[in-house]
Amino acid sequence: MSDIATTTAVVRVTNLTAGYLPGVNILNGTNLVVEQGELIGIIGPNGAGKSTLLKAIFGQVKVRDGSILLNGDDITGLKANKLVARGVGFVPQNNNVFPSLTIEENLQMGLYQNPKIYAERLQFVTGIFAELGKRLKQRAGSLSGGERQMVAMSRALMMDPHVLLLDEPSAGLSPARQDEAFLRVSEINKAGVTTIMVEQNARRCLQICDRGYVLDQGRDAYTGTGRELLNDPKVIGLYLGTLGA
Repeated sequence: MSDIATTTAVVRVTNLTAGYLPGVNILNGTNLVVEQGELIGIIGPNGAGKSTLLKAIFGQVKVRDGSILLNGDDITGLKANKLVARGVGFVPQNNNVFPSLTIEENLQMGLYQNPKIYAERLQFVTGIFAELGKRLKQRAGSLSGGERQMVAMSRALMMDPHVLLLDEPSAGLSPARQDEAFLRVSEINKAGVTTIMVEQNARRCLQICDRGYVLDQGRDAYTGTGRELLNDPKVIGLYLGTLGA
């Protein structure tokens, strides 16, 4: 992996201050650097600002200070539709499918900006989520939580994103479905999609990510490779003991 301090990162977040309410900041000088092809895990206690960081990158939270760069271009505060057009996909934790629509219609919604590439992208996503390709006419509202997560990730992938933001992809899933979700995230990343994943299951997240960031009180408290963080006594003592074995 090239030196993240000297190269143009795919995503570079610098001293980010952001929040939902006037005068109340959730992020307090957060930094994040993501290189091409990396799988980055973001962990930390509840309320640390993990999901807020993803939403700030995706233009859904007011940024009050700092900057967000995408391939060297400033995208701070850019709206979600503009970010999708620039190759950023986002999968929120909740309400991430259209339940009244079929799986096929959900995937088509992911391509509203470029419907001509539907066949090509459908082949890509069903190569990762094979079972969805057999159930395209099924309504998303009838799916299990794990199946809905597959649809949500597939829809985000339909626009061929360069960067995929995942907010708690294993949340609410059974242990078996959690393992499947992490496997799919790894496959997406290995297919060439730079991935930033927020996860409450810290140990499992660090096992598969290239590098991890530990957020605490809106700041990046620790960073390192997944293996380094898994074996760091401070991270173990302060975070891993309470963050999902």
